[in-house]
Amino acid sequence: MRGSMFCGGDLRWWMLAIFFLCTLIAAAEERVVTHLPGFQGPLPFQLRTGYVEVDEDNGVRLFYYFTLSEGSSADDPVMLWLSGGPGCTSFTGLVYQIGPLSFDLDSYMGGLPKLVYRPESWTKVSNIIFLDSPVGAGFSYSVKEQGYNSSDTKAVSHILVFLKKWFDEHPEFLSNPLYIGGDSYAGMIVPTVTSEIAKGLKIVGSKPTMNLKGCLVGNPFTDQSNFDGPSKIPFAHRMALISDQMYKSYKKSCRGGDNRHQSIQCRNSLDAIDECVKDISEFHVLEPRCAYASPHQYNVLKLKTSLGVQKMQQLPDFTAEGLHLSEISTECRVCA
Repeated sequence: MRGSMFCGGDLRWWMLAIFFLCTLIAAAEERVVTHLPGFQGPLPFQLRTGYVEVDEDNGVRLFYYFTLSEGSSADDPVMLWLSGGPGCTSFTGLVYQIGPLSFDLDSYMGGLPKLVYRPESWTKVSNIIFLDSPVGAGFSYSVKEQGYNSSDTKAVSHILVFLKKWFDEHPEFLSNPLYIGGDSYAGMIVPTVTSEIAKGLKIVGSKPTMNLKGCLVGNPFTDQSNFDGPSKIPFAHRMALISDQMYKSYKKSCRGGDNRHQSIQCRNSLDAIDECVKDISEFHVLEPRCAYASPHQYNVLKLKTSLGVQKMQQLPDFTAEGLHLSEISTECRVCA
């Protein structure tokens, strides 16, 4: 689900841009956002943002971006989109994955990146709720510290409460087909949320009844030990990223592909495969690992977490006061 990204250059500015943009559109209640820095003119689609409280005892509030369909919002499906991590802001889904915005990489010369409209967005045919989940991701926050104690089970529970309350506030979308989607670690969350909705689990009350139609996950995390990890090497072989000889050696030394109990021979075989594919993008094997080369090569995903929004907030132009934030949550955590 992730498209080609960038490496090197002024990567710090790109991370600042994500922080700056999602900070400016944070608000206490749902409101309409018509302009964003870096985008020329008014947005050509309808964007709303807001919070929903999902745990009254701890004051847990989940932040969301709601993009209305550019087709027929009254009839088109509603999709709840969850980002991976766990703990990454759903703003990445809006600008990097399926949303109507993207950064203009080709014309970037430093400074605040330019935002452009992406015509192939999924919002052409669907209303999408990009949800910052679990608590601590993006602008979702807890008043009490203990509210940040999260787990997959608690995240699912919060999402179900969110949906119930969101539809209470938006009854006009209750009859629209509902899909639950996400990528990466959301592969652990999306199926459970979908299953609980399908079973008619009563979270706050007996209604509303959601018009659930299905779910989808892209590049999902499922079972690292038994499925996700071992499946990478057969995939690399099928895509001709490693030779037949290398694959046969792996199968022989790693007990037919079971690399959980590694011998020295198996470890050597795995090391050889790692060396062979080290320069290939793990997110899209047909694209270069680093599309924008520079003297400093960074792993983009590591950059998201290691740079940290804490460093961004130290800059005078990115203070809460300067951005007129009114919420307790003044940090946009790209990945919690």
